[in-house]
Amino acid sequence: MAEGKGHNSLAKGQLRAYAERIERLEEEQAALGRDKAEVYAEMRGNGYDVKAMKAAIQARRMDRAEFTERRAILDLYLNALGLIGGEGD
Repeated sequence: MAEGKGHNSLAKGQLRAYAERIERLEEEQAALGRDKAEVYAEMRGNGYDVKAMKAAIQARRMDRAEFTERRAILDLYLNALGLIGGEGD
């Protein structure tokens, strides 16, 4: 039974260490979120469109082929809805 207690103690220590690491990472993530919000607020204060910047950042994450395909589909839909280009039906 002593062997079981030692293993249990080890497991408790490991679980505590995992919990502390996760909590620390969550704190860092929250701090980064606040920092990001400050940058967006600064942008907004300087007259930039935050929604447009978020869309641009999302586009930068895509590879060129994926971006080109998504943009072509969006343009097709916008054209079909009469929001851009063509004469409409």
